[in-house]
Amino acid sequence: MSEAVATAPGKAPSMGTFECYLTLWVALCIVVGIGLGQAVPGVFHALGTATVAQINLPVAVLVWLMIIPMLLKIDLAALGQVKNHWRGIAATVGINWLVKPFSMALLGWLFISHLFRPLLPAGMIDGYIAGLILLAAAPCTAMVFVWSNLVDGEPHFTLSQVALNDAIMIVAFAPLVALLLGLSAITVPWDTLILSVVLYIIVPVIVAQLWRRALLAGGGQGALSRTLGTLAPLSLSALLLTLVLLFGLQGEQIIRQPTVIALLAVPILIQVYFNAGLAYWLNRHLGVAWCVAGPSALIGASNFFELGVATAIALFGFQSGAALSTVVGVLVEVPVMLSVVQIVRRSRGWYERGTV
Repeated sequence: MSEAVATAPGKAPSMGTFECYLTLWVALCIVVGIGLGQAVPGVFHALGTATVAQINLPVAVLVWLMIIPMLLKIDLAALGQVKNHWRGIAATVGINWLVKPFSMALLGWLFISHLFRPLLPAGMIDGYIAGLILLAAAPCTAMVFVWSNLVDGEPHFTLSQVALNDAIMIVAFAPLVALLLGLSAITVPWDTLILSVVLYIIVPVIVAQLWRRALLAGGGQGALSRTLGTLAPLSLSALLLTLVLLFGLQGEQIIRQPTVIALLAVPILIQVYFNAGLAYWLNRHLGVAWCVAGPSALIGASNFFELGVATAIALFGFQSGAALSTVVGVLVEVPVMLSVVQIVRRSRGWYERGTV
């Protein structure tokens, strides 16, 4: 028995002309970002150093521009309906906390310790693996709203799942990382974790709900719909600007160590597709609605890279292999997650044939 499907079955939701060519825009933004990073390094250095608790403030502003329009869709009074999607929640929690960190540890051991060892600096191997584990040990907090929106995911499920993951992260992140890294204890950058939750969840939800109430009070559902339509291009533009900024900040690393960057990206890519595919299949097997399975797969695969970078720097230092691994995760995150979005959208017909 499948859960109630919130969107019309069978066909992936239509995309606008701009969205249809999103892969091309992403590729262009990567090239432009690397080029600008080399052409005007001073500008990107200034942007890169504008941080609080390892959170880059320009990136945070762009994330706000991406997620607040999506949070406008959420009616807090309807959050109680999320209990109907308990199978999707169980699948996502299982993937995030019982599978993903351990699968990344295995992939790091296989590729970095063995297959790629002759091609990597000998003294950095353990650090690279540590960084990969740190990257996978915490699920994404902010960008999942973007991915969920692109697959027409159930917004109340997405918000509830992110909030639940944040609550689990506070308790489970440190012992899980300590276990996988073989450390007696780790120093969790609590300022990064807490500030991220405040910046990416609490404040945007409050802003969006106040804005939503004002729109509904002033012009009803029509005013809300018109505003969402107006803001849609802004969200995607902010996503592309984020790519330019991230690749501009790390362009020097990419040019200086292209082989290392490419090799570290391999286990990250495999991990994303494996966990997204496993979550998607598990949801289908459990009869979960496609509008829930899509964000479940995307939440199950994405990483909280701000926390990963901050923890790597706190434990191993700014120039460590661990820090570099987490930075590669930052670079890979947006392009690979957009490819997962496309897979989820295109497979809707196949998915729903198995949930009826």
